[in-house]
Amino acid sequence: MTIILAMCIFALTMSISPGPVNIITLTSGLNHGVGKTVPFVAGATIGFTGLLFSIGLGATELLSRFPDAMRVIGYIGAVFILYMACKIAFSSGTLSLGSENKPGFLQGFLLNILNPKAWIASLAGVTAFTVKGDISTLFLFCGLYFFICFIGVGSWAVAGQQAKALVQTERHLRIFNLVMGAGLAAVAVYLVLV
Repeated sequence: MTIILAMCIFALTMSISPGPVNIITLTSGLNHGVGKTVPFVAGATIGFTGLLFSIGLGATELLSRFPDAMRVIGYIGAVFILYMACKIAFSSGTLSLGSENKPGFLQGFLLNILNPKAWIASLAGVTAFTVKGDISTLFLFCGLYFFICFIGVGSWAVAGQQAKALVQTERHLRIFNLVMGAGLAAVAVYLVLV
């Protein structure tokens, strides 16, 4: 039971901590509401769980044979994060919950596949909680992570929707979007420089 608890704590900590996916989820929750953010959350959750499972099946072997692959993934991820940052920063400041610049399933899926934080979390989790060739533990870890990740990332959408009470004017929303977009762009630049 202790290993399951440790897996759950790791999954919750990695899923709920700030990062590109959660910044976008928070912004989408504020701009579009929780319901319209769920596809993005589902895409991010499925993308991450798929990455975790792939790494558990042996992607770590490929990364050790091709060490520059992680750097390339990091650059591609940084470009995609910068693209999403621009979409957020330059979205309109309207208070309607329309679909303009609303991130969807595909953006969530791709963002976690290309997110260096997701790769690091997957590598750390697989190393800590699974043994090479032990598929049953990998399935358990991925299953737990799937549900916890969905809840952890989804909580950012709820927080964003609740923040709507603080953002009462279109000017406030525009400022919020600019700040979130700039923060996300800073993450992308950081990933390139590190």
